[in-house]
Amino acid sequence: MKKITVSTVFVVFLLTLLTVSSAIGCTTMLITKGATEDGSVVVSHSDDNDLMDQRIVYVPAMDHEEGETRAVYCSAAAMGEFPEYRCFLYPRMITDRRGPAYMGDEPSIALGTIPQVSHTYAYFDGNYGIMNEHQLMFGECTDGAKITAKPEPGKRIFYSSELSRVALERCRTAREAIALMGSLIEEYGYYGTGETLPVADTEEGWIMEMAPSPEGTGGLWVAKRVPDGEMFVGANEFRIREVDRDDPDMMVGKELFPVAKKHGWWKPSDGPLDWLRTVSLGEYNHPYYSLRRVWRAFSLAAPSLGLSPWVEDGYTKAYPFSIKPDKKLSVRDVMAIHRDRYEGTEFDLTKGVAAGPFGYPDRFYGPYDGKGDVGDPKRKLDGAWERPISVTYCGYAFVNQARGWLPDPIGGIMWLGLDKPADTVFMPFFVGVESLPDSVETCDTSLFSRDSAWWAFNFVSNWAGLRYDAIHCDIVSRREALETGFLEKLKEVEKDAMEINRNNPEKLAGFLTSFCDENAGRTVDGWWNFSEELIVKYDDGFINVGQMGTQAGYPMEWLKTTSWPEGPTEYGKR
Repeated sequence: MKKITVSTVFVVFLLTLLTVSSAIGCTTMLITKGATEDGSVVVSHSDDNDLMDQRIVYVPAMDHEEGETRAVYCSAAAMGEFPEYRCFLYPRMITDRRGPAYMGDEPSIALGTIPQVSHTYAYFDGNYGIMNEHQLMFGECTDGAKITAKPEPGKRIFYSSELSRVALERCRTAREAIALMGSLIEEYGYYGTGETLPVADTEEGWIMEMAPSPEGTGGLWVAKRVPDGEMFVGANEFRIREVDRDDPDMMVGKELFPVAKKHGWWKPSDGPLDWLRTVSLGEYNHPYYSLRRVWRAFSLAAPSLGLSPWVEDGYTKAYPFSIKPDKKLSVRDVMAIHRDRYEGTEFDLTKGVAAGPFGYPDRFYGPYDGKGDVGDPKRKLDGAWERPISVTYCGYAFVNQARGWLPDPIGGIMWLGLDKPADTVFMPFFVGVESLPDSVETCDTSLFSRDSAWWAFNFVSNWAGLRYDAIHCDIVSRREALETGFLEKLKEVEKDAMEINRNNPEKLAGFLTSFCDENAGRTVDGWWNFSEELIVKYDDGFINVGQMGTQAGYPMEWLKTTSWPEGPTEYGKR
């Protein structure tokens, strides 16, 4: 085989930039049980996906016949659509082998198959696997890598999305999941972008990172355990650095060292292999696109560290792999971090000209912005927006809790927030349910529907852009009451669930499903009613409370920056 040089890899990388969206990217966190208020292990993820498939799907447990195979499907979350495999942004897949929500008329075409096991576990699924019935859970963020490879049947059939699903179908612990995914990468090949997957169970959490191999088959990967009492944040840049094959808190793919050495990405005289430098060109999209979010999340959790938002380059070691929070974090604390737009900092997106008169924090990307996962580090950018944790193109976010002191069906909870975190409500779903509500499993972003929970939250979020300062306050008030109520209600529900589990365990799944369905139904119906209240309250630029047509106008500070002071206040030509 002809040796591939670093320059050759860079050319391949530049060519693939054209196929990768400039805006897609996610933020993910893992908080160990020693760092949480209640002792749960927490994994969170915002799927910032540009109007892709926003459905959250329940995949039931299944039994399989001896000799069956398991299809591996292509993912549009990796590099966009592949019509030759019937792989689209929506629906993410069509198959009759993953439960009713994924059934349809024109099945997806598999990239390949692997041997099936006799029994697969139930799990929640999105564009990536989320959490299974045994409280194994995943987060995800995309990273730039030196190689961005297309799928190739027989050579590269796995992306992180299908890897996480296979692991949720077959594994109970994070260590088992990483070992399985690593073996699948090496045997069946890995395509797509670089990826970071937090993987956790009721006891511990690991970070697994992967990248395509320049060999054309197989793949490169490494995993590192997050020390108990600490939290990890990933934001579209590899976070593992020095790789030590003898460290019991690391797992390393067998191809990493020989392939990196063969292709000139690392040599023993360099010292310890630096995973980020070895497989990546650095930060995602543009300077601080990734690192600013890592800084912000760490600073919110541990302000005592005094971390600087400014670094020397994308390979900085200013932000450690994980940190100890100043105080133990609650699930609501994690939600709050996901809702952040740098409020109160020098990067506050609710301030400045771009925020307009009403402090609108969202920024819209265009053809003039940076392209691809990681652009040429030497390219010139005319400008760039700060990239916050909560972005307008977020499709959904979740905060998963694994609670080992409770039976699995009750202990595992997915707190699901549809659309962007800043303007949504996180609703709880136990992993022990036997289905998810139709409104959660329904969403075509190209077709507005009141049957879809996602559209309820997306509509309110977009409507808030009319007068964000006021409408966002209404949203916060409404969501705070709901989420506080959920936490109180869960105490009663879990007490009843434990009683049912002791005396009539066969009825537990139905009980949990009924609660989750009814709770989500009330929430979504209430949010649609809320949207209609907002339409009336802020109609035609007024604030219609009590008296219709009450003029509110613009803030004087903003008016002074416009032509208003020089407007027609007297007759005659100036």
